[in-house]
This record gives sequence, structure tokens and C-alpha cells, in this order.
Amino acid sequence: MIGILSNSPAALEGYLSLSGSLAKGALPLATRERIAIAVADINGCHYCLSAHAFIGKKLAKLDDAEIAANRKGSSGDRKADAALRFVVELIEKRGHLDDGAWNAVRGAGYDTAQIIEIISNVALNMFTNLLNEAVQTELDFPSIENAPV
Repeated sequence: MIGILSNSPAALEGYLSLSGSLAKGALPLATRERIAIAVADINGCHYCLSAHAFIGKKLAKLDDAEIAANRKGSSGDRKADAALRFVVELIEKRGHLDDGAWNAVRGAGYDTAQIIEIISNVALNMFTNLLNEAVQTELDFPSIENAPV
């Protein structure tokens, strides 16, 4: 994917800047990977789903059951579950959220800064999903079983 982005120095710089900034943010790696898995499954991005399932397992120590739950927009972790439910609603409603969505994610313990990072991670992953599907990036991670069609 980086190779494809390198065709546009501006796009590459934008991706690396946002990705790097979010990696230093308040959300732990496991939460960011859960978000990436959920977004990739919703968007049907086989490349991103495979990549983030692999990274989730190897670096964030997510097990197969957790990854399967994340693909459905949920988690065995109460706080992460609230974040993923927020993510699903954010995408399904195209950002037009009611107070209930905000109250649920805040009630799980996320502050405003963390919620903005959740939204930012969704946006970053939407970008990579669209890019990888549009250019049909060759898979360079182990293919996840039961990937979206």
C-alpha cells in the first residue's frame, strides 16, 4: 500500500502524518486495530481486513474470537465494545449521530479527545479501504478466512 501511495507524495505524507499522530494518541493499539478490523469488514476490504487481523493477532494480542467479534462490530472487552458500536453507528449513519450514541461511548469511559480519535481512526481506515479496493492492492499479509466478498 505504501508503494501505491508513494505515487503521490502529498497523499503519502498525509497518510503517514495522520497514522503517526494517531499511533501516539490516547487509544491503545488493540483499540485501534479493533476499529480497523470493524471498518474493513463493513467496507468489504479484504486487504485491510487481512492486514489488521494479522497485526491485531501479532502485535495487539487479539485472539481469533475477539477478531471475529470485532468483524461484527463488537468486543469481549466492555469498553472496546462501546467504541466499536459507536464506529458501526458512525459509518451506518454517515456521521449523523444522536445523543444516544455519544452518551453510550462516553458512558463506557471515553472522553471527548478519545472519541475524536475513534472518529479519526475510522476516517483513516475508510481512506485505506477505499484506496486498496480501488487499486486492488496485492495481498502481502496472510489472507483471513471468511473474508468479505
